[in-house]
Amino acid sequence: MNNANPAPAPATPILSVNNIEVIYDHVILVLKGVSLTVPTGGITALLGANGAGKTTTLKAISNLLHAERGEVTKGNIIFEGQQVQSLSPNELVRRGCIQVMEGRHCFGHLSVEDNLMTGAFTRRDGNAAIRDDLDLVYQYFPRLKVRRASQAGYTSGGEQQMTAIGRALMSKPKMILLDEPSMGLAPQLVEEIFEIVKKLNEEQGVSFLLAEQNTNVALRFAKYGYILESGRIVLDGEAKALRENEDVKEFYLGIGGEGRKSFKDVKHYKRRKRWLA
Repeated sequence: MNNANPAPAPATPILSVNNIEVIYDHVILVLKGVSLTVPTGGITALLGANGAGKTTTLKAISNLLHAERGEVTKGNIIFEGQQVQSLSPNELVRRGCIQVMEGRHCFGHLSVEDNLMTGAFTRRDGNAAIRDDLDLVYQYFPRLKVRRASQAGYTSGGEQQMTAIGRALMSKPKMILLDEPSMGLAPQLVEEIFEIVKKLNEEQGVSFLLAEQNTNVALRFAKYGYILESGRIVLDGEAKALRENEDVKEFYLGIGGEGRKSFKDVKHYKRRKRWLA
């Protein structure tokens, strides 16, 4: 008789994307059978070059495709056990899933604090709770507290990215879809942003799906990663394993088997046959 304790059952993922296809203008096939999962309380990276389909994947999850004449034509998207692809973006935010758009979208004519407060527009739990969460945002982003009366359009790129993430936090999210948080930021600011993401994940239990071109930093903070190429998932695995994968090193980290290479020097088609086989 085996008296060993059974292994715990795997936790239900907070997000499951199952074999989705996305078409724009009823003609252009952009995503082709994309599947991925994000565990509850996890940080998952969605990696790939510009144009691979990362942003489209996030917009499919957050139901923002219709504004760009796009639609999910196959597959399904499940958030906390329920299909959500038919919900409006507002309804999805109320359920706890929100996207931080690429490009640090802020209302430039509003103050930093007013920008943060717009993130609470779906909430119905009273001003006191909202004010408590605003104080919490300022704890994670003390720089925003200093700049709270400044017009967001006149703040730095890093401060605008912090404002965008802080605004998402004001919706009391269970999960944040974070699109290219490192774009256009100095390396020191990128580290600061990702450290805050890590703290929010560990201390507040917020799950993250990070769409990133900066594979190196993303795989240091994520637990699991998926690599997109031309609208398909071509590789996935634990972040540590992906960091050590020779193909990933050569394509995305600039390190080949024979030493460092530039991306332009890689004979893409030769390796592509290997990992798409």
